[in-house]
Amino acid sequence: MINMLFTGVPANIMALAGLVFAFIMTCLLLAKCNDRLPKDQGREFAVNGALSAGKPRGAGFIFILVFIVSIVLFCELNTEIIIYLVLLAAAMMTGFLDDCSRAPWGELKKGLLDFAIAVMVAITFLNFNSNVVEFAIFGGSITIPPVIFGILTVVLVWVSINVTNCSDGVDGLSGTLTIITLISLYMVDQIKGMDPVFSHTILLFVICILAYLWFNATPSKLMMGDAGSRAMGFFISIAALKTGSPFIYIPVAILDGGLGLLKVSLLRFLKIRILVNTRTPLHDHVRKVMGWSNTQAVFRFAIIQIMISAAVIYLIM
Repeated sequence: MINMLFTGVPANIMALAGLVFAFIMTCLLLAKCNDRLPKDQGREFAVNGALSAGKPRGAGFIFILVFIVSIVLFCELNTEIIIYLVLLAAAMMTGFLDDCSRAPWGELKKGLLDFAIAVMVAITFLNFNSNVVEFAIFGGSITIPPVIFGILTVVLVWVSINVTNCSDGVDGLSGTLTIITLISLYMVDQIKGMDPVFSHTILLFVICILAYLWFNATPSKLMMGDAGSRAMGFFISIAALKTGSPFIYIPVAILDGGLGLLKVSLLRFLKIRILVNTRTPLHDHVRKVMGWSNTQAVFRFAIIQIMISAAVIYLIM
């Protein structure tokens, strides 16, 4: 299925027009509609959480919708991408409804919704893609039985949604790290010659986040909320799967939030305590214990992630 709105327009012009449209529309809508977003109530246990009280949150609702519209208008569409867009909208809406709720949704409710979305991703991906996993860094590949591949895909999507959500707590941090991750996955796609249609969707997603960061840079005027963080985590998992080397997610996407999720999971399910003297997510530890400012946290985490991603890309080339 191909977008027929601009038949005859060169593909590179369409791609450029889509990027410009996505940036301008995200900026305009965030500027004009931010007063209609729910207001943050401040997070009781987060470092400097009270400073966010009263700011508009749920901006992810806007930039995710702009992303979806941009895909529909300016990209080639196929059944697989359409399903992913529907599931992305679902991930965004579960977060946005939580952002709008006076009482935060419980972990069980959100976990079950994440699980349902992850199962749909696994079914969709296996229907349209191979269950062969390549080891991009070390070389070689392995064919994983479909059932096992599906289970691993569910785990990847669920983990990615929650890791990205955990890293959201400092102005500009989660969006910046997501951009670095997605650009890294885009470069892997280019090196491996993967699907160019989906690769372009990665650039569109990055552009929408860049427009959001225009308003979220310290001191922020608004926040993405769960509507943005959960959707970003969802999209990162799809981008990792589409590289054909989903294990690449581990080095390019788990900084900050991943360690906190691991710590909580080990304690809750296996009663194993790790990093007892380290606050998680790590952005709380470096600000509370090490005295980093918000700006230092964003820049230093970004530098670390860029170094890791650059090393991964170098090893793949």
